[in-house]
Parts: sequence; structure tokens; C-alpha cells
Amino acid sequence: MVTMIVGEFANFVAYIYAPAVLVTPLGALSIIVSAVLAHFLLKEKLKKLGVLGCVLCIVGSVVIVLHAPGEHDLNSVDEIWALATQPAFLLYTTSAVAITLVLVLYCEPRYGQTNIMVYIGVCSIIGSLTVMSIKAIGIAIKLTLEGSSQAAHFQTWVFVMISVTCIIAQLNYLNKALDTFNTAVVSPIYYAMFTSFTILASSIMFKDWSGQSASNIVSVLCGFLTVLSGTMVLHSTRDPDPPPNTDITCRFVRTTFPSNIMVGTCQRRNMEAERGRFAFRICCNNQAGSFQVGQKKNLGDWLEALLYGCSFPRHARFWIF
Repeated sequence: MVTMIVGEFANFVAYIYAPAVLVTPLGALSIIVSAVLAHFLLKEKLKKLGVLGCVLCIVGSVVIVLHAPGEHDLNSVDEIWALATQPAFLLYTTSAVAITLVLVLYCEPRYGQTNIMVYIGVCSIIGSLTVMSIKAIGIAIKLTLEGSSQAAHFQTWVFVMISVTCIIAQLNYLNKALDTFNTAVVSPIYYAMFTSFTILASSIMFKDWSGQSASNIVSVLCGFLTVLSGTMVLHSTRDPDPPPNTDITCRFVRTTFPSNIMVGTCQRRNMEAERGRFAFRICCNNQAGSFQVGQKKNLGDWLEALLYGCSFPRHARFWIF
């Protein structure tokens, strides 16, 4: 916990003195450190492809550092506020909020449990706004420590409120993504989308590419793609998660049927087909106890019982074997 806090504090300081175009892609170095420490301390074998992924991350990071733009000198929160309220960034912010609302209100109820891009899209877009507000707060703190207090400016507190709101939302949807999908899939996709949106937001707000040559811009983008490739290779070599203790892995989805029925779609390992069709057994768990609604049935019988033949109690739970 202590090392995590120290690391996040160092990351916060880095955003004060360096552009987000440089800091955010270098976050992949933490993956390398984790892989190396896991190899020596947890005895997790680092495979050859894992070593290749680490090398790619290091090479890409070096390229980014060598060609990254410099940090602009800002003397007050008013200057940051002027950058945040310029038409181009306001358009980006409005678009980001609109897309986030569509993902949360429309896509999440329909596709959240099946499409990984819904949750990751929300936390990546919100994360880009988080970085911009965090950077503004960091510059305000730096100016305050240098003797020019920024606490009296209302813009400072606006950035604080935006940061807190975005961080809470970002962590919430990142946890949903990790709970729903495999970590080895979530991590590289989230890194790619979060870094891409952050670079785009920083380029619009702080004009990081202003005055940069085309070769430097292309070099940074190539370095980012190299780091991304290394991250994907490194995550692809992870050992699969250990199987659960039970033979059944369940995922519950709420249906539109009355009485708050929860339908559990459960897959048993080594499932066998019975006469070319899957066999189903329906079991209902009531608050007063458990009882069986029917014997073993095929798919057609189960659907017929569900739609026409059964009266299900409240909080019924169906196990489909």
C-alpha cells in the first residue's frame, strides 16, 4: 500500500513538470517492473515472449523520451483556465461527456456484460479529463509553493471538483470491467484507449505538438505503438487464472420477466450433449427454501415451461446445466 501511494504521488508530480504526451505512455513501465518482481519474488515464470514484451516497452519508452515535446511555462491558474475554455477543448469535452452518457445510459444496460469496449470506453474517456484536471491542480500547487498562491482562484476548486468526480467514475467503471472480463484482456485495451484519449486531450488543451517537427511527432507515435505492442505481448504470456473450486461457473443477468427473476447461465465443464440437444434442469430457490419446478428437460420444454407453464416465485433463481 505504501509503495502504491508513493508511486501515485510520483506520477502526480510527473504531470506537473512534464507533458501528458510523455508521462502517460511511460506508465507501461510499471507493467515491466511488476513482471520482473513477480518473476523473482512470486516465482512466476517470465517466458521468452514476456521478455520480448519488456524489451519492446523499454525501446518504445526510450523513443518517446527522446522525441517528446517540452513542457510549456504557465504562471497562473487563469492561464490554464483559458486553455481549458478554448473552443477546441470545449468541443472535445462536450463530445467526451456526450459519448460517455450514451455509453452509460444506452450501451451499458444492453451490451455492458458482453462488449468489453463499453466499460473501458467510459473509463478511458473520463480518464483523459481526469489527467487534464489533475495536471491543472498540480501546476496550481507548484505555483503556490513558489509563493504565488492559487487557492483564492475559483478555477482551482473547479478543477478539484472535476478531478474528484472523474476519478470516482473512472474507478467505478474500471472495476466493473475487471469484474466482468479477463484482466489480461482489459489491461492492454484500457492502456491503449486511455493513453490515446489522454494524448489527444493534452494535444488539444496544452498544444503539446505546437512547434514540433513532423519527424518528432511521428517518432513519438511510433514509440507509443511499440510500447502498446510490448504491453499486449506481455499480457498475452500471463498464465490463465486458476479454475474456481466448484465445477460450475455462473453469470447472472436480469431479464424482463416479472417477479425480478434472475436467470443464471451456467456452464459445466465436460458438458455432454444428450441426443444432440443440451439437457436442462430448472431449479428455483425461494426465500423459504428450495424446491424443483421440473425434471430434466430439453431446450424446447424449458422455454415452454418458462413462458407458459410455470408460475415462478419472487426472487426465483434458475440453474441451467
